[in-house]
Amino acid sequence: MVKPEVLAIIPARGGSKGIPRKNIKPFAGHPLIAYSIAAGLQARTVTRVIVSTDDEEIARCAREYGAQTPFLRPAELAQDRTLDLPVFQHALDWLAQNEGYRPEVVVQLRPTSPVRPPTLVDEAVELLLANPEADSVRGVVPAGQNPHKMWRIDPQTGRMRNLLDVPGVDEPYNAPRQALPPVYWQTGHIDAIRPRAIRSGSMSGKVILPVMVDPAYTVDIDTPKDWARAEWLVWHSDLEIIYPGRRRRPLPEKVELVIFDFDGVLTDNRVWVDEDGREMVAANRSDSLGVAHLRNRGLKMIVLSTETNPVVSARCKKMQIPAYQGVWDKAGALPEILQKLGVDPAHAVYVGNDINDVPCFPLVGCAVAVADAQPAARRAADIVLSRAGGHGAVRELLDLLMERYDR
Repeated sequence: MVKPEVLAIIPARGGSKGIPRKNIKPFAGHPLIAYSIAAGLQARTVTRVIVSTDDEEIARCAREYGAQTPFLRPAELAQDRTLDLPVFQHALDWLAQNEGYRPEVVVQLRPTSPVRPPTLVDEAVELLLANPEADSVRGVVPAGQNPHKMWRIDPQTGRMRNLLDVPGVDEPYNAPRQALPPVYWQTGHIDAIRPRAIRSGSMSGKVILPVMVDPAYTVDIDTPKDWARAEWLVWHSDLEIIYPGRRRRPLPEKVELVIFDFDGVLTDNRVWVDEDGREMVAANRSDSLGVAHLRNRGLKMIVLSTETNPVVSARCKKMQIPAYQGVWDKAGALPEILQKLGVDPAHAVYVGNDINDVPCFPLVGCAVAVADAQPAARRAADIVLSRAGGHGAVRELLDLLMERYDR
């Protein structure tokens, strides 16, 4: 049998206002758009993934993560009030006219709903294909608020009237929830649509089937608060979600040792040099307090640095952290250090910020990168902190570990 042609389209304009450049802003270690691209590429049923954008930087990022960008969307279709329909009509028309390409199913994957169950896309496509009469399938969750308990207020009299009536229930607003019809809220995770509906002027058509989404995955990023909550789900929840690249590891249940890089982790990666060649660096006092607190709880900590500099020794002595300096091959030295300290690698955490730290990441139980780490380090890390090196990143990690000691 010939596999149906299923096209995933990811709409991503460049002029987002609430969170500027949000489509390519790093989200849990990868650009936000990468999660929707991964959802299309990892789906068994999807045969092609494209990004519709007006922005060359977004297009370049999309290609790096495996999506196609056969065209740039016209500027008039990338405005604040532009609807989905003309964007998808443009994509289908362009592909038909320039490539003779006509998919049987179109999947919409919005970048603003990056936290998706691994099987969701295939479930939606298979449901649509199994029901020829259906025009589309849309992801829904049980509604958090029941509209049968909502009201209108008459602007003339100021009196209230219930929003919806329920046959057989005189006062639905006073009825128990169990007596009311169940209602659902559409999410941005997935839409599977037949092109005939789009060409006829609708993003859904008339016959719409639901694919249920676990409410725990409900994420729609419009504000910085939404962003923070969604990142927390990626880093700290036990949800099975689609990731760009390899699966990330959580912090080990038991942490015996934390290994810190020095420059860019305990410092802000800048250095001041006087006329005699003496160097000074900037560090964060709150890191020291966190180190002292956990050292008293029995946590081992060391610094592993390529630098051979008195400033490293002085800072580490102040924090009472053993320092291994002048280590150019960190990955080569780390196993020996772990063995010497009697630490199981699975119970060690490495914190770095640059490409020379990346080879150490697979050698421990969890790899952590500071917020301003180099892109290669952020992509390879299991956890990316929200604070930059020298600006409380170390304390942020130690606070997470303190929570475990306080349980």
